[in-house]
Formats: sequence, C-alpha cells, structure tokens
Amino acid sequence: MSDVIDQIRARIKALEAELDDEIARHRRDFKYQIQQRRIVFERDIQKQHAAVKQRLASYLSDARPLVVLTAPVIYAMIIPFVLLDVFVTIYQTVCFPVYRIQKVKRSDYITFDRKHLAYLNGLEKFNCLYCSYGNGLLAYAREIAGRTEKHWCPIKHAKRMDGMHPHYPDFLEFGDAEGYQKTKQASHDSTK
Repeated sequence: MSDVIDQIRARIKALEAELDDEIARHRRDFKYQIQQRRIVFERDIQKQHAAVKQRLASYLSDARPLVVLTAPVIYAMIIPFVLLDVFVTIYQTVCFPVYRIQKVKRSDYITFDRKHLAYLNGLEKFNCLYCSYGNGLLAYAREIAGRTEKHWCPIKHAKRMDGMHPHYPDFLEFGDAEGYQKTKQASHDSTK
C-alpha cells in the first residue's frame, strides 16, 4: 500500500477518534452513566423525560393514515431479519473455525438500550427495539460477510462502491495478479 494511502487512513482514524470524543462529550450533557451494563439517568432528568413523553393515544392519532397502513410492511421484515440472523450465525459457527477466521461477536452489533428512555411511549420503544435489531443485524451480517471476503477474495473492485466494510481498504488492488497469488498461498498455508 502506498504511503499516501497509509497517511490518509491514519488521518481518517484520528478524525474518527476525535468524533468519538466529541460524541462522548455530548453524552455527558444528558447526565447518564452506565453502571454494570445498565443505563442510569440522574433523577431530575428521569422526571424531565417522563414529563415530555407523548401518550400512546395521542401518538397514534397524530400519525398519518398512510404511515399506519404501511406499518405491516415494515413489521413483516422481521421474518427475513430472523432468517438472516439464524443463517449467518450458523454459517460463522460452522465455517469460521474451519477457515480460521475470528468469529464476530453478535452483541458488539446488536444492542437494546433505548428501552431506558422514559420519554418514549410503548410503541416508540417497540419501534426502537425493532430498528436496533434490524440495523444491528445488518451490521453483524456485513461484518461476517466482510471477514469472509477478506479470507477468500480480498481484491478491490475496479469501480468505486459506497458503503464498503472496514476490511476493504486492506484488499489488493484490482489487477494485482501477483499479489493475489501470494495472498492466496499465504492463506492456504495458514489453514493447513
């Protein structure tokens, strides 16, 4: 990899760390702590949250009719989500040890912490649970797929693509036949 690419990646990593620090600073403004994996707000914040919660009846009456009519379409996605979850988990459980690929920890991608927000009504909490699962699951599956691609075909595409997984920058350049053969041999030797 070129020095320029390495320098750019180092700057991106530094910016990501700076962004994480800034987000952490903003979190302190909302006065909560994580104690033994549980989120605890200060008492005055809990009261403020409860005071602004919209009642379920009001929430539903404010919803546009087409939003309500599309709800079954959204919620029906739970079926392919659960199937994806089961299949990618079985896939990595069976195949990753054989390929000597480090397993993806599901809990690093799927978290259900919005239930601690007192300003959400029951339906809003359910919707947050659903979105947390769907988006977390897709990130989990993407990481499993990324690690698989890194093992079997770590070659960049000729065309630029949006949203590539974090392993992609380490892939070989499109057209690097010699590099691919070396990588393939090293991978083959490590799985013996």
